[in-house]
Formats: sequence, structure tokens, C-alpha cells
Amino acid sequence: MRKEQISSRLSAHEPRLLNLENNRHGAVAMILRPGEDGEEVLFIERTRVDSDPWSGQMAFPGGIVEADDPDARGAAERETLEEVGIDLTAATYMGRLDDVQGRHRAHRSGIVVSGFVYFDSNRQRTVPNYEVADIVWEPLATFMDSGRFAYAKYPPAPDERFPGVRVGRRDHQIVWGLTRRFLMSFFQILGQPFLVDAEYVQSIPTESD
Repeated sequence: MRKEQISSRLSAHEPRLLNLENNRHGAVAMILRPGEDGEEVLFIERTRVDSDPWSGQMAFPGGIVEADDPDARGAAERETLEEVGIDLTAATYMGRLDDVQGRHRAHRSGIVVSGFVYFDSNRQRTVPNYEVADIVWEPLATFMDSGRFAYAKYPPAPDERFPGVRVGRRDHQIVWGLTRRFLMSFFQILGQPFLVDAEYVQSIPTESD
């Protein structure tokens, strides 16, 4: 699906916004650009830091909405510039995804994350900061390929496995959790198949099968 079709679908979508009461508020940017094999989407691999509960995970650029941010979208744009050096005010804003509710063991309160989609026709050069270990541009077609399914492991829950999608060049680069849920929402809005979904996951043999 090309830029014009994506823009049309997103502009017609009425995003589901969640109640922020008793929740922290985060914001992320889903950044698309033209690629050789169709549109690509940007992911960051977060630098591994012992004190960071999201250390080492694949994600969209973003972070917590601060008091001096104009709004959640402004926070996503600020965090993106800080983390990867892309100026989203020079990109095309395409629309907002449904909010995603999350919770982390390190916090008693939950978190509501808002997602905003941009198209960077100029293919701006990325400049990762200290929070980013790697940057991956992945074709959207990857998420329509059931062969890219993978389980992710999360150190605080060593006995659990989480469904995800393998991206990038390294085995540990798996998109899962909140970021995967944003992707599923994105593909649902587009009316396109996201083959690495819950129904597909149920059909994957486990190690004990």
C-alpha cells in the first residue's frame, strides 16, 4: 500500500482515545519512508541499561509526555528529534492510531501511549543518541509475512514468551508488546492483513508439541 492510500485511510480513521486518569501518558511516532521494496517503517533498538525497564527492546521513537510539551503529538516529535535526529515538522503528518494501554511491573500506575504516523519523503539522515543502540528500517511487507513470527523473551518474566515479529539483521531484534499492538492497529485501519497476529500465533507449535 502506497503513501496516498495510507494517508486516505488514516485521515478517515477516528482514533480510540483512552482515559488518562491515574495513568502516565506516553507518545510515539511511527515513521514511514519510501523504500526499494515499498514503504518502510523505522524502529529503534533501545540501548541496554540496567535501570531501564524497556532496555534493549525494539520500539518506535518516543517517550513520556512532559509538562512543557504542547500535547502528545508534540512529545512524539520532540522525542524523535532527540533520539534519532529526524525533524518530523519537515515530514508529512498522516494521522493518529488508537491509544494503547500498558502496564509495567516497575510502576503501580498504568500508561496510555498515543501513536502518530508520519511520512518522511525526504528520507532524512538518522542521528541516534545515547538512548539508541541501533536503527532499523523495515519494509511494511514484513508484517504480512507469517514466516517472520518469533517469540520474544523478557528478563523480568523468564518463564513467559511473547508473540512478536522478527525485524532487522539480528536474531534478538523482535517487535512485540505495545509496538506490535500499534502495528496491528495500523494494519487494521489500512484493511490489510497482519499475518503475525493472535490467530496465527495460536497455530504455531510450541516446544512441547
